[in-house]
Amino acid sequence: MQQNKHIEIVDVSSKSADELRIGGIARFTTIDFPNRLSAVIFIKGCPWRCAYCQNPDLQAREFAPQDERLDWVTIKGFLSTRKGLLDGVVFSGGEPCVDPALNEAVRETKDLGFQVGLHTGGMYPRRVSEILPYLDWVGLDIKAPLSDESAYEKVVGKKEAASHVERTLDMLLQSPVELEVRTTVHPDLLSEEQIAKIADELLAKKVQTFALQVYRQPNGMDESEALPRVGSDYPSEKLITHLSHRFKNFIFRRS
Repeated sequence: MQQNKHIEIVDVSSKSADELRIGGIARFTTIDFPNRLSAVIFIKGCPWRCAYCQNPDLQAREFAPQDERLDWVTIKGFLSTRKGLLDGVVFSGGEPCVDPALNEAVRETKDLGFQVGLHTGGMYPRRVSEILPYLDWVGLDIKAPLSDESAYEKVVGKKEAASHVERTLDMLLQSPVELEVRTTVHPDLLSEEQIAKIADELLAKKVQTFALQVYRQPNGMDESEALPRVGSDYPSEKLITHLSHRFKNFIFRRS
């Protein structure tokens, strides 16, 4: 059977937070929500199959027999014990916006008194719009130039993705939410010219904070299944310096 490479349609119905499919939790982090001590809740499911995915075990919505299953009641109970100790809670994935229970979980987290962060690829602008009033910070992944659907498909494995992401980006830029746009780069997927094109497009939209992240092999992945390791000459120092001068806040991450 031929694989359907078109973008999947999100279930737009809203469900109880108790139905949230939770794939894991990081109970404490200082790096996933800028300037906040936070916990990260990882949601099961993602319509994309990015070659550099760091959480491939979270791509499927279904649980495998060996998966640890965490329910929202338990997570909410844990968060209740961290009032005054944590500043925020980040919903990550997978792609958290694929889950129709995300809306209620975000609202309940906000009601507990936490700031709320979101990690997203931006493929579901409608769901982002529903939870946007409750968000304090968003980390939005831009995979390739938004004007190049074929380059986007090369990274994510789905057609018609870039236009969805651009709608999400425009929505976030029109809101007061704190936004970090970030791009993960690998020479087999993005040339330096394409990275520069991404930067041009973001600057045209007046993006303030841009993070460039060099691909790193996922922990435990066999070398034969992973992308080749990235040399220290990519991206070039010339490009990094150029970008650092163009953005108000430029972040470069190399593991």
